[in-house]
Amino acid sequence: MATHTSERAAAGLLRRTRTIDHAEGPWLEVDGRRLLAFCSNDYLGLAGHPQLIAAFKRVADDEGVGSTAAHLVCGHRREHAMLEEALAEWTGRERALLFSTGYMANLGAMQALLGRGDLCVQDRLNHACLLDGATLAGATLKRYPHGDAAAAARQLAVEPGAAALLATDGVFSMDGDRAPLRELATLCRHEGATLMVDDAHGLGVLGPDGAGSVAEAGLGMREVPVLMATLGKALGTHGAFVAGPATLIEDLTQFARTFVYSTAMPPALAAAALAAVRLARTDGWRREKLAASIARFRQGAARLDLPLAPSDTPIQPLLLGDAAAALAAATALEERGLLVTAIRPPTVPVGQARLRVTLSAAHEEEHVDRLLDALAALPRAHGQAPV
Repeated sequence: MATHTSERAAAGLLRRTRTIDHAEGPWLEVDGRRLLAFCSNDYLGLAGHPQLIAAFKRVADDEGVGSTAAHLVCGHRREHAMLEEALAEWTGRERALLFSTGYMANLGAMQALLGRGDLCVQDRLNHACLLDGATLAGATLKRYPHGDAAAAARQLAVEPGAAALLATDGVFSMDGDRAPLRELATLCRHEGATLMVDDAHGLGVLGPDGAGSVAEAGLGMREVPVLMATLGKALGTHGAFVAGPATLIEDLTQFARTFVYSTAMPPALAAAALAAVRLARTDGWRREKLAASIARFRQGAARLDLPLAPSDTPIQPLLLGDAAAALAAATALEERGLLVTAIRPPTVPVGQARLRVTLSAAHEEEHVDRLLDALAALPRAHGQAPV
């Protein structure tokens, strides 16, 4: 392990945490400096909303902080039950089940649904937790080229007699593009496979009332029986859930080890998440403002000939290729008071390092313009496009 760490350090790929001293909307205080952040997943700007804070404080005052136990012992409180009901209703599912994180939700769901001899087909750019979930479950894992439904069909045909689960991100976390959900749903129906969608980056942002990428694609519980999404991105809180038919949720309650053996989230946090769900559904102006910022950024980037990946979601990758170039660009932006994360291998493939720009309803037009001005001022590569 030490050798691997040394090799990563020598390649300039070592990851390090940064301590944030204070956060206020899109502004972060780091090492005594106030930086305008374009790297958070707080897509609707709800993390610091007064209603979420008030809900958290109210329940913390009444119930304390910790839930004190797993859900199946004595940790399942009224706030958890109310949140599960709201999430199920929002996403058009019969029931929902809370997990401590999105990683644990996907590991638990896959461990409960898959076993040795089963087949799991996944998009090559799926989040690590989906890939890890299939591997830990002991299933045969087949990965198809990104967004290629025809290739997914060929992978499903490899083991025609096996029970099969096709899993995909709804919105891909590093590229910001969307899965071809309708094509995948049709494929699963024809092949008798189960479709699972991780909608961590779609919930709250896409679809009617922000119900997510699955709802936007016009798909329901019958087409997508296993839906996972997180509470720590557009909803600005923490945790995750899996939603689907009542029979699925009962199975997960019995057999998803990451649910059975994990302490329940604090009830105050569940209350804050419930407040976020209500705001996400009713405050349509947040999605409108976010969409306007995305359009403004992409239009400005096109005028500057920036190498943006195709994405109409809050995730806007600026593809730079070389890890050193991505780090240099992030450093130059920070010197101008902007915090944008450089994403490097192994998070993305070698040669596909990038700045992962993320936009939020908390950003104003002048914030987006300030970012564009800073990007325009970066050194030009090979005398052509900025950066």
